[in-house]
Amino acid sequence: MAGRINDEDVKAVRDAVPIDAVVSEYLQLRNAGGGNLKGLCPFHDEKSPSFQVSPSKGLFHCFGCQEGGDTITFVMKVDHLSFSEVVERLAGQAGITLRYEEGGYNPTHQRGERIRLVEAHKVAAQFYVDQLESPEAEIGRAFLAERGFDQAAAQHFGVGYSPAGWDHLTRFLRGKGFSDKEILLSGLSQEGRRGPIDRFRGRLMWPIRDIGGEVVGFGARRLREDDNGPKYLNTPETPIYRKSQVLYGIDLAKKDIAKSSRAVVVEGYTDVMACHLAGVTTAIATCGTAFGNDHIKILRRLLMDNGSARVIFTFDGDAAGQKAALRAFEDDQKFAAETYIAIAPDNMDPCDLRLAKGDDAVADLVEPRTPLFEFALRQIVNRYDLETPAGRAAALDEAAPVVARIKNSASQHEVAVQLAGMLGILDTQFVVKRVGQLARWARERGGRGPAPAAGRGGPQDAPATASARPFGGPALTLRNPVFTTERELLKLALQYPQLVSPAFDAYGVDEFTADPYAAVRQAVMDAGGAEQGVHDPQQYLVSVREAAPDDAVRAMVTELAVEAIRRKTVDEAYAGEQLVTVRKRAVDRRIRDVQGTLTRLGAGGDPQQLAAVQNELWVLQQYGQALRERGAEAL
Repeated sequence: MAGRINDEDVKAVRDAVPIDAVVSEYLQLRNAGGGNLKGLCPFHDEKSPSFQVSPSKGLFHCFGCQEGGDTITFVMKVDHLSFSEVVERLAGQAGITLRYEEGGYNPTHQRGERIRLVEAHKVAAQFYVDQLESPEAEIGRAFLAERGFDQAAAQHFGVGYSPAGWDHLTRFLRGKGFSDKEILLSGLSQEGRRGPIDRFRGRLMWPIRDIGGEVVGFGARRLREDDNGPKYLNTPETPIYRKSQVLYGIDLAKKDIAKSSRAVVVEGYTDVMACHLAGVTTAIATCGTAFGNDHIKILRRLLMDNGSARVIFTFDGDAAGQKAALRAFEDDQKFAAETYIAIAPDNMDPCDLRLAKGDDAVADLVEPRTPLFEFALRQIVNRYDLETPAGRAAALDEAAPVVARIKNSASQHEVAVQLAGMLGILDTQFVVKRVGQLARWARERGGRGPAPAAGRGGPQDAPATASARPFGGPALTLRNPVFTTERELLKLALQYPQLVSPAFDAYGVDEFTADPYAAVRQAVMDAGGAEQGVHDPQQYLVSVREAAPDDAVRAMVTELAVEAIRRKTVDEAYAGEQLVTVRKRAVDRRIRDVQGTLTRLGAGGDPQQLAAVQNELWVLQQYGQALRERGAEAL
């Protein structure tokens, strides 16, 4: 049974961490009026902002893709973490000690495993920074200086040094209260003959941070010739470090990537440093692994899948760099951004280029020039003798499947035409048909229909529209004034419960004619009614969302809790108007039903039943008249 975090502690975390502060770490927010903020949604492609954040309610909602929730939900969705992982991360940031329910002990989460491992890395990072000033670390300082990095640069990137002894860091962490089990689990130490020893010894250290800025691992550069280990040694896979899911420098680059819709992917830690110091502050690097799917997910959230976004790869021009570029091209279609490759003269990496030719040369290098698909195809084509028919045919056989992977048919056709030009094949349509045939075969083998026409500059996996949802959502507000009023009353009940309580709590579910609004009314009822919101507004919304029967209703609750009220002045008079209008319409509907019953009973019906129906009709008519004359006083 998984260890369950105490509910009071979860609430404390929600209250302590402002949602706008968390969301602004991932995207740009600006004023949306009514105390709300807006920005481009990180969960789907859009050109105008439909993503809204309500700091006062602790909620977010996107009116485009319908994603919504609280601070915890946002981090879960955007960083692909579990509920407990998010609560532990936010608790660590807020300085809150979490308690776990008895009977739910789980060794992997007891006392907040992630918090402890992150704390250990934070302590280790500072330890390494302090050691860089030691006499032993002269070799590390010289390494940095030779590459154009002074003390300020080292401090900016948190570069440190690991002492050459066996267990300097291990003993230091023990002294800070970390157990051997935690030290080993963190990857900072490894098992030796007589117990844990330092994993990194006598090396220059780069802290690897996640997108939230927490140190989750290290990259260590060999400095001495007697070091028999690899040139670069990274943290092993741990509960908080997955090399396929981290990008070095993302914590420093994320805001500029989001702001400029541009990212520069380089190969090493020193290349990231060189780029940032040269003014290219959107540079990031993978950590000892190829650029892959999870890296793309990270960048897509920051680039917002903007059609004008650019991703520039600066692989070396050698064989290894070309291979890396081809691997990157395999995932090219998972970007909505345009992808390019930049190769420096003499195959220099950005660090060497900055040393040789200065900052301007680095900035000039990453200006988009060669599309990645063109580079990848040329690498294939150049391996064949295009002077012979056999060479051209062989090159086409290898290159055509690459082009066939392009999902957008228009882009696929355009690249196929360019491929024909590269190969010197005059019959362009032959190449286009060959590519199209391969694309069809690939789809048939995969058991899928035609590829979606999203392609370059559009989302590859478009989110479901409102019409695909179980109920209509925002479309309900566009035409029918009945739906408009019901929606407005529910917004008031969620955002201003003090204005509609206690009258609202007497309203039946059947007084809301739209299915989604009836479901929200039921959720409010199941959460204890709007009166609960008068005493604890933030917990009230949490309770209503938890009472929702499914994700669709939960999303509607969030949407209504964030959407602006239609009137600038929100007061008791306006709330009374909505209460009365919804009730009057419900009464009128019931009157019509009763009148229909009377007609069916006719003159020959049961006298007692007829009298009861006539009495109900009279009562309803009197109540309707009172609502029209006295308004909210008659409720």
